[in-house]
Amino acid sequence: MMILNTRSRSGLVLLITSPVVRFVALLALCAAYIQGPLTKLFDFQGAIAEMEHFGLHPATLFAIVVIAFELTASAMILSGVLRWLGALGLAVFTLLATFVALRFWEMPAGMERMMATNAFFEHLGLAGAFVIVAIIDLAEGAGK
Repeated sequence: MMILNTRSRSGLVLLITSPVVRFVALLALCAAYIQGPLTKLFDFQGAIAEMEHFGLHPATLFAIVVIAFELTASAMILSGVLRWLGALGLAVFTLLATFVALRFWEMPAGMERMMATNAFFEHLGLAGAFVIVAIIDLAEGAGK
């Protein structure tokens, strides 16, 4: 196992705490919440069909709200304006959507259930990451 010396460790700390790396990491965290609503905008009938598939009615209203919410919360996180609120919002949204869309425990054993199980726990990880973003933002005093 390689142990970093003090000089290389401090260089690594400077790199990973740089504003550019921070922004790219936040962009990566928000990527699905930017790509998803943009896809829904370009295929709005598909977005409505998705809402209907999950039993969300009125489907058109849910599609509009989801698109607006995901883009707004992502913009808050990326801009730093009430980042903690946008992050907590996406954490709660992710948990709710996960329990609606990835009900692996109701599926018969097989590949589909295994994929849904993996996606379920990946989404729990995303929600956790958003909570960490909120904690950091609040700890830094930006949430005031």
